[in-house]
Amino acid sequence: MSDKPRLLILGARGFVGQHLAIQAPPAFQLFQADLPATGWPGLAVDITSGASVGAAFREASPHVVVLLAATSDIDECEADPQRAEQINVGGAAYVVEACARHGAKLIFTSSAAVFDGTRHGYRESDDPNPLSVYGRTKARAEQLVLRTLPTSIVIRLALVVGFAQNHGTNAMLNKLAEKLRAGQSVTFPDFEYRNPIDAGTLAKFMLELIKLPGSGGVYHLGASESISRFELGLRLARRMGFSSGLIHSQTTPLPGRAPRGLDHFLLTERVRTVCRTPVPSCNEVIERAVNGTTQAYI
Repeated sequence: MSDKPRLLILGARGFVGQHLAIQAPPAFQLFQADLPATGWPGLAVDITSGASVGAAFREASPHVVVLLAATSDIDECEADPQRAEQINVGGAAYVVEACARHGAKLIFTSSAAVFDGTRHGYRESDDPNPLSVYGRTKARAEQLVLRTLPTSIVIRLALVVGFAQNHGTNAMLNKLAEKLRAGQSVTFPDFEYRNPIDAGTLAKFMLELIKLPGSGGVYHLGASESISRFELGLRLARRMGFSSGLIHSQTTPLPGRAPRGLDHFLLTERVRTVCRTPVPSCNEVIERAVNGTTQAYI
């Protein structure tokens, strides 16, 4: 029997979950959980079912839980708000209840979409004002988490970049590399600004925050400066060795899509004061996202 604390990742098959699972084992006994799937060796869990969540907690008996499972496609959430509510809020409620029963510490990933993006720079103390269904579900889930489990850690993210080990996730670089390798043009908005973070650095921050005593509350994570989605796409394409001529700018919002904040720059002063892990620059995020992981996809 391992004497390491037990860490349960809900949504472990996803992009960020894969990166967290790579880094966690030296310090934690790892339990990975996700929706049932052929060949999935981890725990099967559907967070919209209290019984399913309860079974996973009984199996893992976790000390720490990281809730990554969610529906994060902004347009899909806008088209089906009932499903978004069921997963992002209802699912979070079941996990919160299970953490309370088992005395487990919860780390919950949220989004800069809780803000309207009408100004440059948001701190953790700023009041949420979401524009989209997705943003509203994340804001409600945050309130639920912190009201019920005040020592929980809520991590807000503007944009996470990098490669997933396996296809079928929402990892931006897998999709981008596949399109560019096929010679397809890709369009990014030049009017939306974010401060991205690579998945590996995000996992490192998560593990450091888990270990810090008294680290509960909201934290913003992202690069030290913001960048337009278009410029980010250009730099990523160049770093992967593709022609920047395949990257085109979108100058106006597309009709029929969910509303998105124009400027989601999350200020990171709080995490800088408590973590030894340095907040990266955009160039460092791009290098880390691409470096050493491209050969399987390019």
